[in-house]
Amino acid sequence: MPRFFVETLGCPKNAVDSDKVVATLLADGLTPARTPGEADLVVVNTCAFVEEARRESIEVALALADARKPGARLVVTGCLAERYGSELAAALPEADAVVGFAGEGGLSEVVLERKPTGVRDLLELPRPAPTAPWAYVKVAEGCDRACAFCAIPSFRGKQRSRRPESIEAEARSLVEQGAAELVLVAQDLASYGRDTGEPGALVPLLARLDGLASLGLHRIRLLYLYPSEVREPLVGTMLDLPTVVPYFDLSLQHASAPLLQRMRRWGSGHRFATMIEGIRDARPDAAFRSSFIVGFPGERERDHEELLDFLATVELDWAGFFAFSREDGTAAAAMDGEVAPELIAERLRECAEVQDRLTLATRDALVGTEAEVLVDGVDEDSGDPVGRTHREAPEIDGVVHLRGAHALPGALVRAEVMAAVGPDLEARPLTAMTTRVPRRARVRE
Repeated sequence: MPRFFVETLGCPKNAVDSDKVVATLLADGLTPARTPGEADLVVVNTCAFVEEARRESIEVALALADARKPGARLVVTGCLAERYGSELAAALPEADAVVGFAGEGGLSEVVLERKPTGVRDLLELPRPAPTAPWAYVKVAEGCDRACAFCAIPSFRGKQRSRRPESIEAEARSLVEQGAAELVLVAQDLASYGRDTGEPGALVPLLARLDGLASLGLHRIRLLYLYPSEVREPLVGTMLDLPTVVPYFDLSLQHASAPLLQRMRRWGSGHRFATMIEGIRDARPDAAFRSSFIVGFPGERERDHEELLDFLATVELDWAGFFAFSREDGTAAAAMDGEVAPELIAERLRECAEVQDRLTLATRDALVGTEAEVLVDGVDEDSGDPVGRTHREAPEIDGVVHLRGAHALPGALVRAEVMAAVGPDLEARPLTAMTTRVPRRARVRE
């Protein structure tokens, strides 16, 4: 049978799309290949969020084109393909096909001689078994906001929330196949249901998914929360439901109120700090992550200083910083007040220096405390289990090394933190509870 290989770039939402592409390829009779050089069909699921991501997508596509065996087909799909389509196809003759979102459900047609199967809704397609004891679940597609810097609505479209019954069915299947943690994702997660006339629908959805605890679900994690929506009853629900972890991934973007207004965003450093302080008062163990744009047109030195002061004051557990990227079709593309690249680089360094110290300090403060670790896999070098507490999201935050422990992926281990090594923790197990083990669960380092 023909074999396929899928390479995924970009955010967790793309990872969900790739999972469903894999499911369609398996259903169409293809089998997975271990490497691109063994595949008859090589698929690159691309990212187009900023210029750096687009450049990486092209570089990876070219590398895979060189690595494929004679006669193998290369398909470029995902955000870059959807956004640029025929322009990308002309610029990348190495690709046998450039396929937008509507065609992702029928990629096997590139290598199989048959008539098209018709359009499949990728959001509603089944998922393959999880390869780790956690899995992303996309609850909506698209975005209704009009942030000045973001082109996502232009190629992902307006928000389209999935039916809660469909989400629950997918979540149930993933849990039954070994997922102990579900990570809910969307472009604007907290606005789930607003497009269907049900604002605030995330709250009953969480209660619905919490019912899967009897099947082995231990954690629900939320990624990408627009700050104006982080209020009651959502906050109370996140802190009260036993499966929902107190991990707040806040899409803040900056701390200067005038600059946020120019970005067409809600909020201010003061509002953000008040929100975080209120959550910490209720749950001192709550963890916070955010991302920030540096060098947005019109960013003054005082705006940058306000961001640095904000970071030092709120002491986020994790933060990422990104240079402004001028995206065609966005309001920011035509804005004046361009910040010089060398100044952006300097400001990025200053932000990273402040946040790195804070992250290390928050990790050091955990030494001597106890925590529940979900084992993701095994360190191939040491043989020790590697996992995460509620403070670490998969793939983007630090991890916990359980020294001298014997625990399989999917186990919940009560452990004492012994040391902090950069963003990672070392811990010794106190108790262990084993759950079902998903197939192929491994940690690659």
